[in-house]
Amino acid sequence: MLHPADLLRLARIQWVLVRHGIDELLLATPWFRPLRFLAFLTPGWWLARGVPRGVRIRRALEALGPIFVKFGQALSTRRDLLPEDIADELALLQDRVPPFPGAQARRIVERALGRPVAEAFAAFDDAPLASASIAQVHPARLPDGREVVVKVLRPGIERVIRRDVRLLHLTARLLARYVREARRLRPVEVVAEFERTVSDELDLMREAANCSQLRRNFEGSPLLYVPEVHWPYCRREVMVLERIHGVPIGDIDALRARGVDLKRLSETGVEIFFTQVFVHNFFHADMHPGNIFVDATDPARPRYMAVDFGIMGALGPDDQRYLAENFFAFFRRDYRRVAELHVESGWVPRGTRVEEFEMAIRAVCEPIFERPLKEISFGRLLLRLFQTARRFHMEVQPQLVLLQKTLLAVEGLGRQLYPDLDLWKTAKPFFERWMRERSGLGAVRAQVRKELPRWSETVPALPRLAHDVLARAAGGELEVRLADRALDGIRREIRAANRRTVRAVTGAGLLVAALLAAPLAAPAWGGLPWLSWGLGAAALAALAAAWRR
Repeated sequence: MLHPADLLRLARIQWVLVRHGIDELLLATPWFRPLRFLAFLTPGWWLARGVPRGVRIRRALEALGPIFVKFGQALSTRRDLLPEDIADELALLQDRVPPFPGAQARRIVERALGRPVAEAFAAFDDAPLASASIAQVHPARLPDGREVVVKVLRPGIERVIRRDVRLLHLTARLLARYVREARRLRPVEVVAEFERTVSDELDLMREAANCSQLRRNFEGSPLLYVPEVHWPYCRREVMVLERIHGVPIGDIDALRARGVDLKRLSETGVEIFFTQVFVHNFFHADMHPGNIFVDATDPARPRYMAVDFGIMGALGPDDQRYLAENFFAFFRRDYRRVAELHVESGWVPRGTRVEEFEMAIRAVCEPIFERPLKEISFGRLLLRLFQTARRFHMEVQPQLVLLQKTLLAVEGLGRQLYPDLDLWKTAKPFFERWMRERSGLGAVRAQVRKELPRWSETVPALPRLAHDVLARAAGGELEVRLADRALDGIRREIRAANRRTVRAVTGAGLLVAALLAAPLAAPAWGGLPWLSWGLGAAALAALAAAWRR
């Protein structure tokens, strides 16, 4: 149910769409279909003549305000769904809005901390360092003299977001229902995903926790510096971090003036990215130039400095492994393996014909590999893969979309610093080391150490569990339950062969008991060797009897 204020806001949205020549969205609904001829009379039709559709959409979102700008930014990352021209244009959206008064920021801080600003801080600057749609940042100084920044949520931002997200949901449902071309973009799911992301950004305690984790991951690292969180000053609406001083990564002239080794800096960025993804499994997913600075104290060994930790990503162990193997297979041009990995990982349905998928991947990738390796875009390659896999009903993997967005940003940043950056040459040694660490004896030892506590709990219970299985089998109580009605015939066959099943299970149980008893005979087959050998012989006899029948 829409409130009167929502209706007014909706009317303004429609007017902005008309003014920027996107009124076909409005005229596609059944209520306005009879009036489609009016599209040629609207100002948007005249103003938009000759203006690309991506530009029109970007301008409309900018006119609608900060939440729509942020939505456009999030939408630009869904290159697996959007046409390339629209995605490129939406990527140009800048999350810059006028700051709110410093006096309001003071009141929010005082309400959150429960004490006056003058008591909490030795100094607090009312003029913000930066202002965005969700929050703005003020410089301050703690009583002990340390410089900090205070991030403050915009007043009333939750109410504004709830209202605009509600209207986004309404618009998405209309698009999905009435605009055939929009259904492929899955607008309802995209808006729901955006709502989850922006809701997370409204909790600055969550962002502080992200920052703290990333700092711990890179503690003492020469690659990346992450500011310290001052937890006593953090609340849901307020976050206080150490203030960092560095050169903005986008200021190439300043970096050159300081003699920074730009080749090393670009390669360090690649190493940071792959370290976050494949070692820490926790990566900064908003690495645009506004969030990255450079510590140029030692120009020969520059270090990155990161801010803004509202959007973070992570991959599961299986996704990590499949992704690494995919990259290796790609650059070996082993398209068969790429197709198999997509099926094995579940990224495409199990019934996908591997041969057909392999040919589709080859058609996309072969033209790319005709270019010099240093000119191949890793991010674009991943994007092309997603677009190809979509034809085979690949389900969108949110964690992979975040990864692809971040990889595009890192790669673009690296080549801006050093145009001859060869991403594969930089990343290959890292991948090779990572694969060795996960497939050698060291990986086995690490896995055993990880599982030992669990084994210490479960192994002592195995004799009791084996006894229970044997007792139930001997009493005819052991049965296999199958939920699928199509397997009723198999169930009847199992029941008919109950006696054979009992013998087989008994033999398997005796074999397990023999294995458990074997350690009792160590180290020199003393103690109770007859127990281990006797149970083993009985197990083999029972299994042989079951097999003969």
